[in-house]
Amino acid sequence: MSQQRVIISNSTLIVAATLFFLGVLLWQLQSLIIVLMISIVLASALAPTIDAAEKLGLPRFLAVIFVYLVLIAGFTGVGVLIGPTVVEQIQRLIRKLPSYLDTLRLLAQDLALRFGITDSETLDPINRLFDTKALTSWLIRSSQQLLVRSYGVTRGIIGGFVSVILSIVLSGYMLSGSRRLINGIISLFPSPWDARLEVQVHPVALRMGGYIQGRVLVSAILGVVISISLRILGISEFALGLGAIAGITNLIPFFGPVLGSIPALIVATANGGWTVLWVLLLFVVIQNIETYVLDPLLVGNTVRLHPLYQLLAVIGGAQVLGILGALIVPPWVAGAATLIENLYIKPKALAEKSTSTRSTPLAVKPSQ
Repeated sequence: MSQQRVIISNSTLIVAATLFFLGVLLWQLQSLIIVLMISIVLASALAPTIDAAEKLGLPRFLAVIFVYLVLIAGFTGVGVLIGPTVVEQIQRLIRKLPSYLDTLRLLAQDLALRFGITDSETLDPINRLFDTKALTSWLIRSSQQLLVRSYGVTRGIIGGFVSVILSIVLSGYMLSGSRRLINGIISLFPSPWDARLEVQVHPVALRMGGYIQGRVLVSAILGVVISISLRILGISEFALGLGAIAGITNLIPFFGPVLGSIPALIVATANGGWTVLWVLLLFVVIQNIETYVLDPLLVGNTVRLHPLYQLLAVIGGAQVLGILGALIVPPWVAGAATLIENLYIKPKALAEKSTSTRSTPLAVKPSQ
């Protein structure tokens, strides 16, 4: 019986050891990597605005400072104007949530009795579904599963705040010295890849930034429309808070709009009458407008990423990094898709077309 000997060269061992230590290093630096990912996304989203300000005659670093100050002033102004009202309405909603759930439980029991359902085996699941303590504990556990992943990367709430500040500062440095930074990174690659990658910087940044710009703009529009619509439908007590919840959750594609509609539907159902049907119709109409009008117009034309890939990016990002991952992973997938499309798919298609053209025989003209 012959025996086979496996020979491992010294170069293979060196490569394996290098990859192992590199993996350990990246794991230890995961917080910094996440901060860099956020910074690049922010820089990509703000780059068109910085370029526009620079075209007005401002130096690059002054354009960056000006845009950041305007954004900070804008967010601060909005927070001062509507922030206290939004917080107060959400706190009031949380306090009234147990009574709303009791109302929903009674409505569900009454509906079951109307259909002749009186056995306890069927009514017990209804009671458990609207049990305040059970529902609250489930919400806390589900939220922790998402938040702990984000906090685990950013080392707690304080670490998360510091990471956000650091991401903003790093994105400002990236924008002010973007040309030197890009040239320095590209110079590390051999020819002709340096020239190819230099050409791809703009389309990659355009898609990554376009995704964030589109999602923020769509979410802001929907938050305002939902707040105004809920006030018209008679839920003025929580209109601003529910609109803010719907706008924030809408930043997460696919799942965000559904999550944002749940609090409004609970309040509408507890209020009774036809309000719940009007609110349900409102969210259905808004969801269709977002899917077929706003997303294709403000997000899809720039990103050009298949919805399936967006969905997988959201799920994968949430699994690894929680809510933070659901927000920052999709633009990175859009940027990676740009590189694959421009550096592999399009050249491959052109090469196949050129090969098929050369291999096609010339038509023989028939003799007269």
